[in-house]
Amino acid sequence: MTTQCAQESIYNLLPRLEQKPVKPPRYISTFRPSVKREAEKNKAQWKTMGPAKVAVPSPKNFLQKHSKEPKLPARKKEQDSKKLPALSVPRRTDHPVMGIQSKKNFINTNAVAAITGLPKKPQPIYVDRRQGDKYLLETSGLVPKYIKKKDYGVTPKYVTRRNEEMKRAQKEYEASILEHLKKRAMKRLSDEERRSLLQGLKKNWEEVYREFQGLSVEIDTIPKKIYKEKLESQMKQLEHDIEVIEKHKVIYIANE
Repeated sequence: MTTQCAQESIYNLLPRLEQKPVKPPRYISTFRPSVKREAEKNKAQWKTMGPAKVAVPSPKNFLQKHSKEPKLPARKKEQDSKKLPALSVPRRTDHPVMGIQSKKNFINTNAVAAITGLPKKPQPIYVDRRQGDKYLLETSGLVPKYIKKKDYGVTPKYVTRRNEEMKRAQKEYEASILEHLKKRAMKRLSDEERRSLLQGLKKNWEEVYREFQGLSVEIDTIPKKIYKEKLESQMKQLEHDIEVIEKHKVIYIANE
């Protein structure tokens, strides 16, 4: 109303009817009657402690002791009789064979075997005490039976194989050390390399000296002073290197 009063217009003076918004019709599902019918049909079906038509258990079928324990199936007699192991001892019902007689004369056979048989060789023994205590000679270590073996004094194969492996490893180790020493060995400069090195150092000294001569007479700033000290240190180092190379004819260089 404040906005309408603020605007002066003839149309605002006429009374207007308030138009209420028309609400759309309420949504109603098409499945509502079928759902309502099913709900009324199944209502109060489970009010008791179970379905209404469940049969009451009989009092004769009460829970007995060990009734819920698992039981093994009964064994069949035919299978038991087939699976019996063979006995090494005779059964109680078995009877020995009776009435068998041998016509062999054991006295004569034993006498013939004793006459024709070779006499047994006595076991070699030794006595090391005056009381006459006897010991077997074979297990005493006095019989030189190991010396008579074919492989006596021969080095076993595994020992020779191990010695060869050790020698091979030692050679490889020595070769690697020699190669390492060769790499680290010092190299000797030839005369041409020494001469070219001297010429290069002298050339560098001349260039640094030329720059030093080109400095201003008055050094009044810090950068000029630092630059002069730098050139002087370079000239001193070059003069030292030139003196060392000219003094020593033979020069060795260590490999890094």
